[in-house]
Amino acid sequence: MTVRRALYDLAALVARLGVGGIVFANGWRKLEDGLNATTAKFATQGAPIPRAWATVTMMTELVGGALLIAGLVVSVTGLVLFLEFLAVFVMARPLNPVGVNEIILLGAATVLLAVVGAGRISVDHMVVIRRRESEAEAEFAADRDAERVIESLRDPGEQRTAPQPAASEAPASEPAAPEPSRREPRKPAPDKPRQEQPPADSSLEDTAPHPLPESKPAPGDTLVAGRRKRRPPAAED
Repeated sequence: MTVRRALYDLAALVARLGVGGIVFANGWRKLEDGLNATTAKFATQGAPIPRAWATVTMMTELVGGALLIAGLVVSVTGLVLFLEFLAVFVMARPLNPVGVNEIILLGAATVLLAVVGAGRISVDHMVVIRRRESEAEAEFAADRDAERVIESLRDPGEQRTAPQPAASEAPASEPAAPEPSRREPRKPAPDKPRQEQPPADSSLEDTAPHPLPESKPAPGDTLVAGRRKRRPPAAED
């Protein structure tokens, strides 16, 4: 895109220099020939009021050619030159075919420059565009000054009572740290009801008499009245 723009600016510069140089040279030749000789030339071409035609075309070509070369107000200058060439072609057509072709080419080139502009290598871009940028900056500065004045006229109480962000709060750009998960204490399991065993039925108890187990007498024991009498231990020597 930058290369294309640079080529466009270069082509516009070459076109302005070529067309503006030819137009300025034609006006300068009319000035050198003099007003009387130029008036007589327009009279032979059948132009009405030849002196006025000579004066207007000479001044238009001199000023318009210089403006095209400099690149100043190219849109307006190209349109004025196109109208001048169109009027000469219709009202005072040159007798020489070369002159007719020259008028047609110059008219087409001037209207093309009026439409596409002068490009960035021109006075229009260097002076006029910069002036517009400075005006835009001045408007922005005026808007900023107006905003400051409006803020200064506000009630200071409102500014004091304006909520201030808490210092403990984390900035919006930083994500909040996740809170540690708290485990809920486990609830003790409910005690299961103890199943009471049914009381033993007394009718089922064994109440029959049982004989005592007989113990066999140890050697040396003596039975006395049906009882066993142990032998006294032997005395130690």
